[in-house]
Amino acid sequence: MPLAIVLGPMADNGSIQRKPGALRNGAPFLEMPIPFRQLQDQMLRRPGGDREMVDILALVLHHDEQAVLAAVEMALAAGVPTKTHVLNLLHRLVDGKTIDGPPLDTPQALLLHHEPKANVERYDGLRAHIAGGRHAS
Repeated sequence: MPLAIVLGPMADNGSIQRKPGALRNGAPFLEMPIPFRQLQDQMLRRPGGDREMVDILALVLHHDEQAVLAAVEMALAAGVPTKTHVLNLLHRLVDGKTIDGPPLDTPQALLLHHEPKANVERYDGLRAHIAGGRHAS
């Protein structure tokens, strides 16, 4: 059953956005696809997670449900069930950008042979040389 039908008038009139607590024990949400319920279980454990879940559910009103579902599944598989990550994945899917690119093969010339050292005295010496040995303070 499509998620937009499950949410029905609750999503259309914005009542779910005004009262995200309805997610905790709302009967219509038992019919959500399994990835949405898994995401809901994880998000409701955190403070403000109900509001974030509502925002993710509202994405179905603006984007293809299958794209939102794919983004949720990918976020769950990555172990990062957050609104920000789901939005990032969704936008990458919608824009057609690759999410898993090929591994980069860096040339040997770019390897770091000597790790740089934090040398504050060197910086102070350069500053004194440029400013003529005077310090502003």
